[in-house]
Amino acid sequence: MFTLLKRAFRSGWKSLARDGGLVAANIFIMAMVIAMITSLFIFKDASDFLIEKLQEKVDISVYFKYETAEEDILKVKDEITNIPQVREVEYISKEEAFKRFTEKHQDNTVLMESLSEVGTNPFLASLDIKAFQANQYEAVATFLDDSNFDYLIEKVDYHERKPVIERIFALTSNFNKAGIVFSIILAIVAILVAFNTIRLAIYNSREEIKIQRLVGASNRFIRGPFLVQGAVCGFAAALICLLLFLVLTWGFNSKVEYLFPGLSLFQIFVGNFWLILLIQITAGVGLGMLSSLIAVRRYLRV
Repeated sequence: MFTLLKRAFRSGWKSLARDGGLVAANIFIMAMVIAMITSLFIFKDASDFLIEKLQEKVDISVYFKYETAEEDILKVKDEITNIPQVREVEYISKEEAFKRFTEKHQDNTVLMESLSEVGTNPFLASLDIKAFQANQYEAVATFLDDSNFDYLIEKVDYHERKPVIERIFALTSNFNKAGIVFSIILAIVAILVAFNTIRLAIYNSREEIKIQRLVGASNRFIRGPFLVQGAVCGFAAALICLLLFLVLTWGFNSKVEYLFPGLSLFQIFVGNFWLILLIQITAGVGLGMLSSLIAVRRYLRV
């Protein structure tokens, strides 16, 4: 067994040295394949971040009647916090609502003059509610409508925001579906490209394989060097791809952060470095050996 492995490695290395140009082409193609697979991993993390940020912008507000005591509002807040779909509830007092409004519109003199003419604080205390998913707000609104504290509520703005919430839910849902379809198509293309590239390399050795088969060499004896060659090409492609993504994520990080604040491709890469390395080496070596195994079968039939 040891002799067989030794011979497979020695023959595999000789084939690599002999077919230098073709091997370089194989490594280049496999690096592209591994880059596709790595892109899917980074794309998933980036898309999850963008979807989360998009959903964070969605909320509904519950406005309470002007005379409602703060103590009662805080009790309502505790009940809403216990709803399974609710992620966060923020209490905004009348004073805080007035302060936020004036800070936001302080440059609008007409609006500020109109507010001063009122003489009192016209704003209502409210609770801003954020759910985990955009499609969960309807359940929250139903709970509020059927609650035993609805007599304290002036209005719930869910129905006003419903069209926006539904558009965001549709957008995130379609984004997830598109990501899944894109991943499947890209994975199939990657496997086919890798297989056909290695198959082309093995095609050059078809006569040698047939001769070995005719003189009685076992299938395992013939396959060994090609499996080694496939594994080495895959490993080299994985290392090249790792270096490529390190440079690309670092180089484009500032541009991506400018377009999408908080999204750091370089941090995604560094934070998942060992997992990405494992994925790339597994994909490279696995595809190389599997493609070699499948491609060489054809020439073992004499």
